[in-house]
Amino acid sequence: MENSKQLRTWLDDMKLSHPLVIAGPCSAETEDQVLNIAHQLKDSDVNYFRAGIWKPRTRPGNFEGVGALGLNWLQRVKEETGMKTCTEVANTNHVKLALENDVDLLWIGARSTVSPFIMQEIAEALEGTDKIVLVKNPVNPDLALWLGGIERLYSKGIKKLGAIHRGFSTYEKSKYRNIPEWQIAIEFQNRFPDLPLICDPSHITGNREMVFDVSQTALDLNFDGLMVETHNDPDNAWSDAAQQVTPDSLKQMMVDLRVRKETASDKNYREGLENLRAQINVVDNQLIDILGKRMKIADKIGELKKEKNVAVLQSKRWNEILGNMILEGENRGLSEEFVLKMFKAIHQESINHQEKIIKG
Repeated sequence: MENSKQLRTWLDDMKLSHPLVIAGPCSAETEDQVLNIAHQLKDSDVNYFRAGIWKPRTRPGNFEGVGALGLNWLQRVKEETGMKTCTEVANTNHVKLALENDVDLLWIGARSTVSPFIMQEIAEALEGTDKIVLVKNPVNPDLALWLGGIERLYSKGIKKLGAIHRGFSTYEKSKYRNIPEWQIAIEFQNRFPDLPLICDPSHITGNREMVFDVSQTALDLNFDGLMVETHNDPDNAWSDAAQQVTPDSLKQMMVDLRVRKETASDKNYREGLENLRAQINVVDNQLIDILGKRMKIADKIGELKKEKNVAVLQSKRWNEILGNMILEGENRGLSEEFVLKMFKAIHQESINHQEKIIKG
């Protein structure tokens, strides 16, 4: 995207003294519920009141939102509290109704971002609007698909753009509802540093007890803001009950979260950082050297297997290595999740080397 610095203008224009905060219930359930939550949040650091009007669910039969009726409730929120409003749009009709009802910010959900056809239709429906539009990452960890959706909007003249990182679906067992895959968000920031990036800790965690920690991690990574699902009675919410926090919990979280400076100018900091980074560079070079040596050993194993006509994959041996390395990692302060990812990548590279030798 050319002239991408235009994309940050809407956020800069807000002149916030804190990260952007979007909060409100996962779903608008009743008018009283929506207004109750909004009034509890109106004197807080919340910049936009969110509420799901249309709720795309994985399977039919679950609560799928109150529909267009809820847009009237958002209008009342704006009239009574002065808060700006936002909601998710998943098709052109949603866009039309949201614009007609003067919703201030629209976001496009993970299930929509995954489809270039849907994104193109939404982009065409939004053409000519000056609304802020945020795009959640697709459910699968595909950076190109995420960027492609944003580019479709940009090509239709939508300049008040931003992205929401809500984690990625996985079949692997994890403490997260959607694994954060922070490295994808970091790569996103590197590719488009002028595109505002918001974290959705509610969908990443699926657990209100973890929302604070993930929010702090996002701020430590220099995210521009947070979208936190907030409900006046979360245990009895009609959707995603486990991940919603109360308004009071959100307010306390805003007090406890620490916003890090991008850098520090004093001499001791700069010299100390340069020294530590030099040490990191040395260790990184050592890691590459060690991995290269490991692959040479894997090549020799491949040659031996080829000679004896033995299968490349040895599941028992692999499981033994993985179990031992998880224990060794724990002893060195490394998380099981990190060790699993690292050794799965190393194992796959070893298999690739051995297959190449056997097929050659």
